[in-house]
Amino acid sequence: MATVIVTGASGALGTVLVGELRAAGSEVVTVERAKLLSKDAWKELLQQHPPDGAVLVAGGWQGGKRFYEDEDDAIWRAMLESNLETARVAIQALLPGMVARRRGSIVVVGSRAAARPWESANAAAYAAAKGALVALVKAAAAEVVSAGVRLNVVHPSTIDTAANRSAMPKSDFTKWVSPQSLSGVIAFLLSDVARDISGAEIPVYGRVGV
Repeated sequence: MATVIVTGASGALGTVLVGELRAAGSEVVTVERAKLLSKDAWKELLQQHPPDGAVLVAGGWQGGKRFYEDEDDAIWRAMLESNLETARVAIQALLPGMVARRRGSIVVVGSRAAARPWESANAAAYAAAKGALVALVKAAAAEVVSAGVRLNVVHPSTIDTAANRSAMPKSDFTKWVSPQSLSGVIAFLLSDVARDISGAEIPVYGRVGV
């Protein structure tokens, strides 16, 4: 039985993902939001549950202002912490054990905004944080690929969740990405079938086009 660690497990995507992974026979270990930035908490968790894989779902979105209007830097700091720092701490904690065991797969949830930042007017901090996250994943992937450890990023467009439907009630929900579909892509990247894929950015855009 594979052991998979999941951050952001209480969110709309995380809930579906955890259910899908458990249904497929994996042992899923979740990380509390309060512990995401604690290196000591990660060390204790990994000692108890050495993982075969990990999915870093935790993140956040704030927008609505032009970049220069964020005068107190609150949005900037929040986006860096929730989207970049949580992943940075997790990756640094996860990689030593995976490299020592010479196996492991980490899947990071990015965003279409990282690949197409010009679409994120009034959400520049979010796009910048997700873009930096991709750079981190790609550099780290190059460092550990020879040890049999893989890191990849999935880039969803709008995910079909209750919160997003409420926020954008006039949108065509049929074009959005379902949590089940995105979970399937993540499960594939975790699996040995994807053993030759590392450092990749996988677009999961639903029917909104490229």
